[in-house]
Amino acid sequence: MSEAADIATAQDRPSGSIPASRTDAGAPHNGPLPLERVPGAPWRKLAERAIEPNGYQLADWQFAINASARGGTDLSALTSYSGTAASEFANLTGLVPVISMWRAYGIPLPALVNADPFHSLGTPLLDRTDAVDAAHALLRQARGAGAHAVVLRQITLDGTAMAAFTKALARDRLHPRVLQWHERACLDATLDPDQLLRDALGSKKLKELRRQRHRLADHGEVTFEVARTAGDVSGALETFLALEACGWKGRRGAPLAGHAGDLRFIRTAAPSLAASGNCQIVALRAGETPVAGGIVLRHHDRAFFFKIGVDEAFAKHSPGVQLTLELTRHLCADPTIAMADSTAGAGHSMIEPIWRGRLKIGDVLLPLRRNDPVVPMIHAALIARTGIRQRALGALRIARELRSKFA
Repeated sequence: MSEAADIATAQDRPSGSIPASRTDAGAPHNGPLPLERVPGAPWRKLAERAIEPNGYQLADWQFAINASARGGTDLSALTSYSGTAASEFANLTGLVPVISMWRAYGIPLPALVNADPFHSLGTPLLDRTDAVDAAHALLRQARGAGAHAVVLRQITLDGTAMAAFTKALARDRLHPRVLQWHERACLDATLDPDQLLRDALGSKKLKELRRQRHRLADHGEVTFEVARTAGDVSGALETFLALEACGWKGRRGAPLAGHAGDLRFIRTAAPSLAASGNCQIVALRAGETPVAGGIVLRHHDRAFFFKIGVDEAFAKHSPGVQLTLELTRHLCADPTIAMADSTAGAGHSMIEPIWRGRLKIGDVLLPLRRNDPVVPMIHAALIARTGIRQRALGALRIARELRSKFA
């Protein structure tokens, strides 16, 4: 049994726990399942019907994470179903990969937390035809497993999935608690890209970027490439990994290629998603030399800018910015894409001046019982941990600025 599925072993299972039947809560399981036991086909069908896009919750991405990614293996899944089909997975209506609160935060309290080892976007997949019922079933399944709360990290706070969870909680006269939130950059891809870039950067900055691009062209014709097929993505991925490893991520030991499990993960996930049209790898070249590359996931009408890598030998030509300008034009020219999520942290110095839209992203505590004395304990522990982490990150940021200033 997985760690999350076994959460109730140290707790008294509540008298109202969910029996293992399809008719109660729309789920045939008493608690979270090991993620590898969820069949891929129903998961992919759920993704097609999802009320809110999330490329990071697609089956092939999550299966690859669960198989090898650092901090992402041995996941469980809350699942919800509808109807009375012979196969229990035929009508999958909701899914959330989860881990225990102990594994997520090192806090020994009975809560389940959505699994997101890359801190990208944790918004769950919910069937748009019955999103509130699906959300309610997921929460009831968590409660049946002995959890007192579910924590959803890195989700869009004003999205349709969050609205469904809020309505599901209201059925039991409960309400969500926002633990922390921030805004991150996104792109309105329905706009004219040239006008968008002029409004965002101004004529003076664009002139300087054109000058840098002309200097980059001294090394060979500057071209923008998009790998789309599984085979092309596999080849382009190796170029991207080399770029990422040679930059600052390589010096800090943080590139995907720097960990064997992460490397297996991305080599599996990227071509698998490309085969279904859900992953592209973009690259900027000067002649034959790749100077920047990026991994972009796609789901419904949304794109997700997962990673960027640059050759810092060309740093004076701003290769990361040049790539992002081309990616902006590429996405705005694609009629199937309405918005792109930068997946960047708040205040990101490169992407925020270019992509001026903002997404409200946060962590939310969903209580599972009314007047539960354990929920305030969980809430207080998470708020305290968030404060400690923010202070630590602030101190680290100041230290880096000082090192840069006096180096």
